[in-house]
Amino acid sequence: MQTRNQSPIVEKVKLAMITMQRVAWEQGVAAQALLEMGKGGLVVLMARDAMLRQHEDRRLAVVRETDAETDPVANGEAVLFAASATGEMAFKEAADRMLYYLLEKAPRTRDGTLHHITSRPQLWIDSMYMAPPFLAVAGYPHIAMRQVEGLHRRLWNAEYKLLSHILDEGAQNFVRKDFWGVGNGWAAAGMMRVIRALPETMEEEKQRLVAYVKEVIDGCLVYQREDGLFHDVVDNRQTFVETNLAQMLAYTIYRAVCGGWIDGGYGAVADSLRVAVHARVDDEGLVQGVCGSPNFNHAGTATEGQAFFLLMEAAYQDLSQ
Repeated sequence: MQTRNQSPIVEKVKLAMITMQRVAWEQGVAAQALLEMGKGGLVVLMARDAMLRQHEDRRLAVVRETDAETDPVANGEAVLFAASATGEMAFKEAADRMLYYLLEKAPRTRDGTLHHITSRPQLWIDSMYMAPPFLAVAGYPHIAMRQVEGLHRRLWNAEYKLLSHILDEGAQNFVRKDFWGVGNGWAAAGMMRVIRALPETMEEEKQRLVAYVKEVIDGCLVYQREDGLFHDVVDNRQTFVETNLAQMLAYTIYRAVCGGWIDGGYGAVADSLRVAVHARVDDEGLVQGVCGSPNFNHAGTATEGQAFFLLMEAAYQDLSQ
């Protein structure tokens, strides 16, 4: 793993992220950011703590009692990396336990699409990022595709080319039909991570995901503000102006252009998003205006906001080389 040169702003954002308290998915996305930055030693440390806090039911990084089903899976890639990097069987065993939970124990729909929480039969767009990339990396790419397709089929709005947030599968109605910006960002970035993890033999599936990703990007860009950002609910100007979607889309676009999956002209779009995000980083390295912890219903700061800045910068640097 090659460590990239870091600009002062990237170093500040990274340090601010590391100081934040984190629950399961936040630990996972932070570790993923460090992984793409080439910070292997830090990834191992993050994975070690995720393993230390593995719940008795096999979910990783559980620091409090929670009904989160797919959020803990975001740690899986880091734990697998740590297994390879250190040769310690404990990491491999922890990843296998997480995988067993997903494949055998986790509540799901009749067609096998994982619920986002254990307490109710709800499908959240957040899950598009949390579980499928790990499944693909862990050697189950077809199941990863099944998860993506199950979520996309239920949450996709073809008219607006955007994804709704939460569907109750049991009641067959939306708990939150809104086109949440960060939710669409989770979807775009998650599908891009799956694309990168699928084997060469699954080119048809890759191209299908590329089409999904491009549609989400285009659907979001319709609502981009003059300052380069978006509203929290992208088509509702009464909701607060939010920062994270811009960097989630920039990350996705840079990776897609770098992989040759979308037209290079999108790179200029990603650059405009990146400029808008850089203007939101304060002197302490905090990315301001993202969906703020702990409730994510207001503009503030959050681990995921820090992590996606770092993911965006890693992808930008890879494209620039």
